[in-house]
Amino acid sequence: MQDIRMGLIGIGVMGSRHASSIFAGDIDGMVLTAVCDIKPGRLAWAEAQFGDKVARFERAEDLIDSGLVDAVLVAVPHYLHTDYSIYAFERGLHVICEKPAGVYAAQVEEMNAAAKKSGKVFSLMYNQRTNPYYLKLREMVSSGELGELRRFTWIITNWYRSQSYYDSSDWRATWDGEGGGVLINQCPHNIDMWQLVCGLPVRVRAFCQYGRYHTIDVEDSATIYAEYKNGMTAQFITTTGEPCGTNRIELTADKGKVIIEETAENEFRFRYWKFSPSEREFNATFTGGFGEPAAEMFEYVPDEVVPYWDGHKKIIRNFVAAIRHGEPLIAPGEEGLNAVQLINAINTSAWTDNWAELPVDKDRYLSMLNEKRTNASRTKVAREIDMDVTASKS
Repeated sequence: MQDIRMGLIGIGVMGSRHASSIFAGDIDGMVLTAVCDIKPGRLAWAEAQFGDKVARFERAEDLIDSGLVDAVLVAVPHYLHTDYSIYAFERGLHVICEKPAGVYAAQVEEMNAAAKKSGKVFSLMYNQRTNPYYLKLREMVSSGELGELRRFTWIITNWYRSQSYYDSSDWRATWDGEGGGVLINQCPHNIDMWQLVCGLPVRVRAFCQYGRYHTIDVEDSATIYAEYKNGMTAQFITTTGEPCGTNRIELTADKGKVIIEETAENEFRFRYWKFSPSEREFNATFTGGFGEPAAEMFEYVPDEVVPYWDGHKKIIRNFVAAIRHGEPLIAPGEEGLNAVQLINAINTSAWTDNWAELPVDKDRYLSMLNEKRTNASRTKVAREIDMDVTASKS
């Protein structure tokens, strides 16, 4: 079977890593045939890395129309994710897009409609969907093993970023270039997993701090409280301003409790307490006053641990298998709307200092976002730095 010819749109920090991986032969059944970037320095890098074996373009449209690719990987600033994906779908190409799917819900809905109309494979780079610990939690919830969910708490503060990171590119940490801060850049992975495990809440109350730790207009700290139809609550806390950050999930339910925590060595520990009997049964039948259900603790250790960067390769390999053999996608592109809806609701709540319901009012959100874009105060001059992509997750 002929290799799938891949074109990379955007060869910055993430795109260059994907391009190098595909060119090196890490993805069976796929070959890198073209790259695109508006920056001459990035094209010079591609020439030095790939020589004449990979075509180079300044415009994404030219790459898409070149006839050299069967699929594209879109790794450009967020607002352009939908534009280039839609253009590729209309030209009959398969698409894998970096997170987030887009900046606002109406935009993502247009992309999803174009994908459906094209009949082509559409995937998102939600590499944390390959994390076996998160997948185990999702399995326990969906199977009913935990019973009715009560409370979900995720403290995810290990996204530390320096000012130089934000100064490295003129689109970073701007309403007009990125569409937000930590929520739209680093946390789409975590927000996607939150909704994948628990579903979408019915409303959120959010408190964001803008430029608390950095000279930026957008949020670099956020605390969110969410409510579900069954009474379940969720809390989500994140920032890019705290060194030695925490990554800890705590989920309590009627039949048990799960804690997943990442250690300082970037390893995970998964502990599960099984209640006997369930909390509701114990509460209804126990007559001793003080007391609680017996709890037996188990520890989950997966057969295989997927290193962080290997998760990206696994998503691309799955994309290849979906094109060639119809294999189900790990991260179907259409599901990207869920995380964008939740991010939009969080921003709406923070901007209005009030509750925000889901699904969001798309027109209202876009109007508020455009006002942020127009009134942004920060003027930034990007400077070239040697971004160490192996040391910082995206």
